[in-house]
Amino acid sequence: MKLSGTVHKYGDNVDTDVIIPARYLNTFDPTELARHCLEDLDPSFAGKVKPGDIILAGANFGCGSSREHAPLALKSSGVGCVVARSFARIFFRNAINIGLPILECPTTSSLAESGDRLEIELETGSIVNPTTGASGQAAPYTGFILELIQAGGLIARLRRDAAPAK
Repeated sequence: MKLSGTVHKYGDNVDTDVIIPARYLNTFDPTELARHCLEDLDPSFAGKVKPGDIILAGANFGCGSSREHAPLALKSSGVGCVVARSFARIFFRNAINIGLPILECPTTSSLAESGDRLEIELETGSIVNPTTGASGQAAPYTGFILELIQAGGLIARLRRDAAPAK
């Protein structure tokens, strides 16, 4: 599965309260969550993010609460993938469960700047900036995790598997 998109770069410790502020937790409406995604960190994010864009971040992305609203807000805003040096474990699991690809890569700070493009191959973990030639390596997606991402998340895969054969 190949992904390509424009980079939106952030630093370390981007927590779930910054990804989607607590004042918007009274809804699970994806459109509403997307409208407020990252607004306290980057007020222009919702207006500039395009489908397939990539978040590039430092360490401990998604730290804070265990709310599923955070990865849902990112995915609903059009983010195609998040690449970070490391993720909070519960955020990692929530992202995979909703079908948002996320990759850990130790060299995120040197891969790209905001506005650059990245090309990502989930099956190999290859990350390339075609403009600068910079590259990084993440653990590849295989097996069940790749199936979940390709299906659009855990619920989508379960619905697909439970559907009557045609």
